[in-house]
Amino acid sequence: MSDVITRAATVLREHRESIDRLDAILVYTLGERFKHTQAVGRLKAEHDLPPSDPAREAAQIARLEQLAKDADLDPEFAKSFLNFIIQEVIQHHRKHQS
Repeated sequence: MSDVITRAATVLREHRESIDRLDAILVYTLGERFKHTQAVGRLKAEHDLPPSDPAREAAQIARLEQLAKDADLDPEFAKSFLNFIIQEVIQHHRKHQS
């Protein structure tokens, strides 16, 4: 292999290792987030509160869109991602109320 190809392979491996670490961070962070949202769901169920809070959700989406812009991430992607998570959380909350 030429030096250029060897260097490219090294850089590629480094990027992939970083991606793998970041994927692990995302998974563990989501796991931690869901622990908190499950606690919220139990609390809502105990106090007969609705499983969703549209005002909170709207504020979170606006906050995440701004964070996405600050991080140079597509705000629409961030919004879709948060909406997906919110829907999953609401389903968990509904399970606690059943």
